[in-house]
Amino acid sequence: MSSILTNNSAMVALQTLKSINKNLAMTQNEISTGKSVSSAKDNSAVWAISKVMESDVAGFKAVSESLALGESTVAVARNASETITDLLTEMKGRITAAQEDNVDRDAIQQDIVALRDQVTSVVSAAQFNGLNLIDGSSTDALQIVSSLDRSSAGAVTAANISVARQSLSVNGTTTTQVVGTTAANGDFLDTDRSGGAAIAQGGGTLTFSVDNIATNASFEITLVIVQLDTGGNGTAVGSRTFEYVADETDSVQSAARAIFNQIEEYFNTETSDLDTAGTPDYTVTFDEATAAITITNNRLLAADALTFTSDETNDGTPGSAAGSTGLGALNDIDVSSTTGANQALDQIDGLIQVSIDAAAAFGSAQTRIETQSSFVSQLSDNFKSGIGALVDADMEEVSARLQALQTQQQLGVQSLSIANQAPQTILSLFR
Repeated sequence: MSSILTNNSAMVALQTLKSINKNLAMTQNEISTGKSVSSAKDNSAVWAISKVMESDVAGFKAVSESLALGESTVAVARNASETITDLLTEMKGRITAAQEDNVDRDAIQQDIVALRDQVTSVVSAAQFNGLNLIDGSSTDALQIVSSLDRSSAGAVTAANISVARQSLSVNGTTTTQVVGTTAANGDFLDTDRSGGAAIAQGGGTLTFSVDNIATNASFEITLVIVQLDTGGNGTAVGSRTFEYVADETDSVQSAARAIFNQIEEYFNTETSDLDTAGTPDYTVTFDEATAAITITNNRLLAADALTFTSDETNDGTPGSAAGSTGLGALNDIDVSSTTGANQALDQIDGLIQVSIDAAAAFGSAQTRIETQSSFVSQLSDNFKSGIGALVDADMEEVSARLQALQTQQQLGVQSLSIANQAPQTILSLFR
């Protein structure tokens, strides 16, 4: 049945053309935006996921900036620590030179003071954007934002890399150890004086050990008629005294080790033996189990016997450890006297170790930051690729679809035109 009121063919053609035009508009939108999902109405689920991921990418950008800032800060601290290590090593050379009596110790002390001032300058300058990790102004670790962690429930937390500060300040408060004056009620040292207090030349030995320990116990070990070639003329340097005051943390082993380290360091200043064939003039060994120290006199001349004396008191004052107060003990180094030169040689090694440990800690932290920075950069790229896979338009597919829809649109227009002409045929029935 034909009707001039209802044109079903035109309605079908019109709906088809509307659908084609709608798809064509969507395709043209994909072409203009480059996205298959550009708004929530395109695909709400995918759009929501992509927006969460985009917020994470923005967060990772801030994390990368934080890591870059942190890496630069730590790099400055590491470089300063390495420079300070070099300065302290140079200072050790000056202190070693001061072990001889026939040198100008006052001039050497001036060099040491100049090096100490340079250390102070390096510590003060080792800041990045106002943050200094080695000046001892704070003990709070530096927290560097390193990642954003999202749980399966959607909760986001920031992860941090913690970088411990290292105090290399020369201005730290230190206390110099003071040997007591009151004789100990009981001997802290047990000495095997075979042959008396003299250590005979030609391989004679003397062994002494720390048998008892107490807080403030003082030890004074004196060696008389010591002759070492420390790079000069091999002149006898006379007596040498080694001092140590125990604190509450000491054991018999740690106290004995501290005394041994001083004596060994002193003997190690010898650059060549004076009258023995390839054998050091003096050697010292330490037995950890018995806390015993043995000194051997390898000198050959009859007049080269070494005299040993010891003194113990119980009211000394322990010095502060260099490692606990940065490099504050540098202020106590004074090689203008024989005793001071001897003590300085033992002190400087501890200070060098403090700066080495600081540089190593900062180096390890910097490596970790660099690794995390590289990971965050790659992770951010992976997120961007994932977002693109979700919302980006496939331009090859869109191009092909555009051509097909344009053809369908032309055919739809023609189909609607034909359908609209159908009522005209009814006029022929009334002719």
